[in-house]
Amino acid sequence: MHHRPKKFLGQNFLVDGNLQRKIVEALDPQIGDEVLEIGPGKGELTQHLAGKCHSLILVELDRDLAAGMKERFRGTLGVRVINGDILELHPEALTSRVADLKVVGNIPYNITTPILFHLLTPPRPKEILLMVQKEVGERILAPPGTSAFGALSVGVRSVAGVERVLKVPASAFRPVPAVDSVVIRVRPHRPEPFTREEEDSLRSLTRMAFQQRRKQFQAILRNRPGVRLSHEEVQALESTTGFDLRQRPETFSPDDFVLLSRALRALVKARTGSQR
Repeated sequence: MHHRPKKFLGQNFLVDGNLQRKIVEALDPQIGDEVLEIGPGKGELTQHLAGKCHSLILVELDRDLAAGMKERFRGTLGVRVINGDILELHPEALTSRVADLKVVGNIPYNITTPILFHLLTPPRPKEILLMVQKEVGERILAPPGTSAFGALSVGVRSVAGVERVLKVPASAFRPVPAVDSVVIRVRPHRPEPFTREEEDSLRSLTRMAFQQRRKQFQAILRNRPGVRLSHEEVQALESTTGFDLRQRPETFSPDDFVLLSRALRALVKARTGSQR
């Protein structure tokens, strides 16, 4: 399929056949699986997926590429092509089997984070295998206390396990991007670890913390509108969690953020109840 890459859509096509096969092998499609491929492009991964799973849903934003894919896989059992924006299509709208869905995609670098959090909005797929910019992959996987660790690390790893699967050099693409890539595997936790309210509280705490990552956590909690903990409340929170809140947010692990968020939510609820 001849197609001139569209820079404004962030199109870089994976032309290395060996890496294409390795990505599909990592996804391990089974005959009974339902697979969602985001941005199939010219079919680089699709050609290795078609026929290996029960249902293959292809979501492609580019109208020309979508038309080409419809023509190429016309008559291929189980393949469905949708010309649309994945950010406007939650997996729940594409399948009744979201909990069993496997997602794969070589996605544009400039919308990696929005797509990832979109996919991690409940109900979550079984597995997500994404090609991302190397730097983004490092931020997601970064350990606490490092400069790369931040809101993205906590946001993803509080709800899912993440591992690096493959390194992909820039030379594997056409056109050649300015940076290398990695393929990461994201497996959402089962059962769902939070209620919607708990998850909203965690996201709020994470954003608040990393907007002021160089400050002590206790100072952030004391000065933030809507929270404004007193000295006694900070001490109570430290006693409940066992954390030293004089430490900076970047030293707290994703699990620490989960525990702190729940304890903070309980404290604020108790405070609100006592004021009635």
